[in-house]
Amino acid sequence: MFDYLLSIRFEYPYLLLVILLFIFCSIFCKAKIPTYIVPHLNIFAKNQASTNVFQGLLKYISIVGAIIALASPYTKLNTQLIKNDGIDIVLSLDTSGSMKELGFNPLNPMESRFTVVKDIVKEFIPKRVNDNISIVVFGTSVMMATPLSFDKDAQLEIIDYLDVGVVGDKTALIDSLVSSTNILKSSKAKSKVIILLSDGADNSSTIPLEIALKLLNKYEIKVYTISIANSNKIILNQIATQTKGKSFSANSKEKLNEIYEEINKLETSKIENNKITLKNYLFFYPLFLAIMSLIILIYLKNKE
Repeated sequence: MFDYLLSIRFEYPYLLLVILLFIFCSIFCKAKIPTYIVPHLNIFAKNQASTNVFQGLLKYISIVGAIIALASPYTKLNTQLIKNDGIDIVLSLDTSGSMKELGFNPLNPMESRFTVVKDIVKEFIPKRVNDNISIVVFGTSVMMATPLSFDKDAQLEIIDYLDVGVVGDKTALIDSLVSSTNILKSSKAKSKVIILLSDGADNSSTIPLEIALKLLNKYEIKVYTISIANSNKIILNQIATQTKGKSFSANSKEKLNEIYEEINKLETSKIENNKITLKNYLFFYPLFLAIMSLIILIYLKNKE
C-alpha cells in the first residue's frame, strides 16, 4: 500500500500549492464579526464547538480533495511505442550462387559471404527498435522472406533458415528493388529505406533500371547500396545517388559491420517522440470525497 502511494504522480503538481494558500488564509484571513456577550450560554457553546470542528473538517476535506483532483493524480501503467517518426526498412539481400564464396571473414576464412551477412544483419535488426523491417532475398528471382513487421524475434529466426540459392543462383538485383518498392509504397512512415546488398552484376532482372528508379523516386524511397567483392559498383552508385541514398563498398566482415553501423546512425528514429505512457487516472477518488464532504457540510449548515 505504501509503495502504491509512492507511485502516484500528478500531471499538474503546482496546483497542490493552492492547499498551502488555503491553509494560510484559513488561519490569518478570518473575517471579523461583531461579538456579543450573552450570559449563561456556556453549555450551548460547548456543543457548538464540537459541531464547528466537524464542519471545519468537512470544509477542509472538500477544498483539499477538489484541489488534489484538479492536480490530476495518476499511476503509470506502461509505455508503448507508436508509429509516427519511425522508419520502414527493407533489407534486400543477395542469395545468388556467388555468395557461397569463402574468405570474406579473415578471422574465419571458412565462412561464406552469406553467413557473414546473416550474422551482421542479425546484429543490425534489434537496433532498429522503433522501425518496421522487411527482408527480401534475390537470386534468379525475388522472394519476400518477411513482411514489414515489428516482430524482430521472428525475423531473426527466419534469417537462420535463409541460405544461398534459395531463389536461384543468378542475380535479379533490379527486380529486387521493384519488389522492395511494392512493399514500401503504401507505407505511412515518414522515411522509407531500402538497404540493398549484392556481390555480383545483375544478370537475371526482367525490369529495366530506369523503371525501378522512377518507382523509387515516385514513392520517395531512399536506397543505401552495399557492394561486396565483384558487384557492379557503377549501377549501385547510380541507384544510391538518384534516390538520395549512399553507396558503400566492403571487402571484409569488419568493413561490412562498419557500414551497417553507419547506416544505423544515418537513419535514426525519433524514438522518444514515439512513446506514449499509459496512465491510470485517480482524480475521481479525491473528487468524490470532496463532493460527498460538501454535501454533508451543506446539509449540516441548513439544519442549524
